[in-house]
Amino acid sequence: MTLSGFVIKNAFRNKRRAALSVLSVAASLFLLVALQVVLNEFSNPPEDVGTALRIAVRNKVSIASPLPVRQRAIIEKIPGVEAITPLTFFGGNYKGEDNTFFAQFATDPDALMGVFGEALISPDRLDAWKKDRTGAIIGLDTAKRYNLKPGDRLPLVGQYYPVDLDLTVTGIYEGTSDDRNVWFHQKYLDELLGDPGTVGMWWVKARSADDVPRIIDQVNAAFANTSAEVVAETERAFQMGFVSMWANIKVLISSICSVVVFALLLVTASTMSMAVRERMRELAVLKALGFRRHELFAFILAESFGLSAVGLLLGAGGAWLISANIDAPTLTGGLFPMLTVTPRILGTAALVAVLLGIVSSLAPAISVARMSVVEGLKTLD
Repeated sequence: MTLSGFVIKNAFRNKRRAALSVLSVAASLFLLVALQVVLNEFSNPPEDVGTALRIAVRNKVSIASPLPVRQRAIIEKIPGVEAITPLTFFGGNYKGEDNTFFAQFATDPDALMGVFGEALISPDRLDAWKKDRTGAIIGLDTAKRYNLKPGDRLPLVGQYYPVDLDLTVTGIYEGTSDDRNVWFHQKYLDELLGDPGTVGMWWVKARSADDVPRIIDQVNAAFANTSAEVVAETERAFQMGFVSMWANIKVLISSICSVVVFALLLVTASTMSMAVRERMRELAVLKALGFRRHELFAFILAESFGLSAVGLLLGAGGAWLISANIDAPTLTGGLFPMLTVTPRILGTAALVAVLLGIVSSLAPAISVARMSVVEGLKTLD
């Protein structure tokens, strides 16, 4: 019998225990990978190609507090500002869904693409949107989900505002980090609200990355000590501000990951100890035949590695396969546009499996090393 055959035979000698060991490793690594994916999405929100040049300007009191439209003319005059557009979150409900798949924003059609230039849409569709007061352009993911096309109606029931929208799809865009959003005319929302003279926030694009810090300082200074003080920050900082609100959840997820790894070590080490105790006589015979301690240790280590490797393939591989085929926005209630098992996460799972193989085989290997041939032969198989 070959060495590999010997290892495989011993590993699956007790098929029920081997199966339970593999399944426990697989389930634990699946949970570990899933938690790492969620933690990664919280910590690293997706970025567009224009992220480094964009600046978010919101009300200092609260992101829910509006900003006066008069601020636009002041911001536009700041050197280095290439484009500016309002974005007002509408938060409407579509088709009675509890968590609508897409977010909706009122904006300036003539300025939007100057700020979010990575959004790709045909010129004729963009022109049609600009001319249609109730028109809207929608992300490709939203179009696919609801089978929407130019000319279709898109009614939205107001949840935050006391008005409903009756929009018409005039175009479909793609190419952003989140191709779900719906953009419509700020003027249309203003008409329905009685022209309040406010917007949700401003999005600014700088001419160069070097201009960004200076523009941020000047915007903040321009409205300091006014009735509508602002916080201007990079798009990345704005995104991470939302992430920080989930800090407790991140700590909880990290703690659960630690518990999973610890429990995994206990279960596998216990299984390996029981498996070795069952074969003490057999190992004693091998010792009597001249096998050295390091060779017996190698047998035990290979068996532990084998079980961990199969569990890794089933657990981490299963998590990767599921993440590649699930509808992340629906599963997470629109929280995450995608759930990606990155190479780093797979590497972490593999490292845990390797450590698991080493640590879980230490105690059994030490027992075998200390065992005398006579003691081993007295052990009932």
